[in-house]
Amino acid sequence: MTPFEGAVALLSWAAVAVVAASGALSASRKQLDPVGFILIACVTAFGGGTARDLMLGVPVFWLTAPGMVLLASGIALLVFFTAHLVERRFNALLWADAVGLGIFAVLGAEAAQRWGAPPWVAILMGTITATFGGVLRDIICAELPLILRREIYATAAAFGALVFVVLTEADMPRNLALPIGAFAGFALRGAAILRGWSMPTYRARPGRDYPDQR
Repeated sequence: MTPFEGAVALLSWAAVAVVAASGALSASRKQLDPVGFILIACVTAFGGGTARDLMLGVPVFWLTAPGMVLLASGIALLVFFTAHLVERRFNALLWADAVGLGIFAVLGAEAAQRWGAPPWVAILMGTITATFGGVLRDIICAELPLILRREIYATAAAFGALVFVVLTEADMPRNLALPIGAFAGFALRGAAILRGWSMPTYRARPGRDYPDQR
């Protein structure tokens, strides 16, 4: 294993841990049992990467690393016993999700590049990797997914993946492009959380009468 491959593996494990924690925090808000905590944590941590690998037609990443499932499950159980110590769990969830979003965005893009995908596909796969697990988490927990809210979410993931892809296409070493892209995605998402930035929404307009409706 090369140093870069080792760094990617370390980042993958770190992202799984952080995102699993965000899923478990969602489970705590819904007052689920330990099995529910584990389910939501694993869906959140592995949903995006699973969708990416299935679309790319490559082995699903966590099936070749069963220790990741144990890690996500352990994090879920830890949160089950300690979530009551976190006073503002929704804020903790948002920030854990933001960290995971930045890391998974570049990991998804890097994985797509490794399997020979063109740049635009790598950016798309990075965005899906970073956001789809959160979508599944919110749907299962009967919440409006963050990706459908006014908040800057998928845009931040796409930005992080874009920065990584642009830098690698410009021949920057991947071991430098990876943390820069991850930080770019996290920084945009973090700024949106702190400053309340959001995308413009559709504004209703007066209806129009059509001849066939009279």
